[in-house]
Amino acid sequence: MSTTDMVVTFPGGAKVDAHFMGVEIKTDQSVKSGGEGSAPEPFVLFLASIATCAGIYVARFCQSRHISTDDIRVVQKLTPLPSGKGIGEIALEIEVPPSFPEKYHAAIMRVADQCAVKKTILDPPQFSVRTVVRDSPTQP
Repeated sequence: MSTTDMVVTFPGGAKVDAHFMGVEIKTDQSVKSGGEGSAPEPFVLFLASIATCAGIYVARFCQSRHISTDDIRVVQKLTPLPSGKGIGEIALEIEVPPSFPEKYHAAIMRVADQCAVKKTILDPPQFSVRTVVRDSPTQP
């Protein structure tokens, strides 16, 4: 198995866990969707990956300029498609305090726009799905 392989296991019920680079990411479905609500749903993690990725870029920008991030937030706003199914727009707003240097307003937006997750969505990879018979059970 390659170091870039993510292994998904099924601990029971509606729980599905991912194991990747030494980290376990737990997911569950909401009670409404038949789960226990014990962990985020996969789609919530997808959305969080966009906002937190932008947040990392914002944090690094501020840290490199010795600007405190204490009063800075990234707020992700979702606009549904007109049909009500799916997402029509994902907007990221970077909220800064009045003390944040105005000369960096445009720059911090450009930095957040460099988010690797967003770039991957805009230039999506090809997907393939197949069934493979494994010889013996293994651990993640």
